Amino acid sequence: MSLKWIKVIATFGIFLLCFLVHFMYTIFPNALFSIFFPVNESIWEHMKMLFTAIILYGIIDYLILKKTHRPYHNYLVNLFITGFLSIPIFLIIYLPIYSFTGENMALNFIILFITISITQIISYYILKSEKYRNLNYVSLIGIVLVYIIMGILTYYPFLNDLFFDPVDEKYGINTYSI
Repeated sequence: MSLKWIKVIATFGIFLLCFLVHFMYTIFPNALFSIFFPVNESIWEHMKMLFTAIILYGIIDYLILKKTHRPYHNYLVNLFITGFLSIPIFLIIYLPIYSFTGENMALNFIILFITISITQIISYYILKSEKYRNLNYVSLIGIVLVYIIMGILTYYPFLNDLFFDPVDEKYGINTYSI
């Protein structure tokens, strides 16, 4: 199996994993899960869902790469960059469309799939490159920092549309009412 096919499979795997990740906090509501999984229906919490799905699928991706004996480099750099870039890529596509159409579940899924596809193309090129080997440990720190920021913003969100949960009409982990 080529690296290209592994990345195609990863695109669909991450997309499907997003659905499971979306409901993990609802199933297991606790402080630890609130850092990694969405706690409400705000746009920001869905960015956490996307980042976490990419990081979790990274474990599966790593096992597939090992089992198929595919050469790869920069694995942690790959996870950090693709996870981190998924947030602005999604927002750049989603926010203008959302401002015109409002909430549209089918469009949301299409944008999610497009975002994941773009990040997996980036992932392909990062894994093929030998340039970034020294950044693997820095990338691990980057992943931890992203989760620290996500955790802080879950409990202390900015009071703007990005953090607003339109379903419960609250911010963050449903501690800040409008």
